Amino acid sequence: METRTTLVLGASLRVDRYSNLAVRRLKEHGKVVIAVGLREGTIDGVPVVREIPTGTPIDTVTLYLNAANQMPLEEHILALHPRRIIFNPGAENDHLAMRAQASGIAVVEGCTLVMLSVGTY
Repeated sequence: METRTTLVLGASLRVDRYSNLAVRRLKEHGKVVIAVGLREGTIDGVPVVREIPTGTPIDTVTLYLNAANQMPLEEHILALHPRRIIFNPGAENDHLAMRAQASGIAVVEGCTLVMLSVGTY
């Protein structure tokens, strides 16, 4: 069983959104997923909460928020000390990427869905 947890920031309850598909694909690949979005609900059995939970070690943060929407969460994201942050297309943020790298966090500008499909996640 996978023990490394992925935090999906910007999870949408809309099935046509890439963040929704990412939660489903991560689950299909056996990943432990925490989904945070604007609206509470569930995605394929994964609860979507409105705030980043505390107390759970996070291996990967995968971002589906643009840079402006990341700003209020930046300190919280860095305080999680994840192993890596994935900036999905449209979520690129040079400021947060530089701060993350300075904190020893790996930065990936890529697509979680592609990474899962080609085995590089």
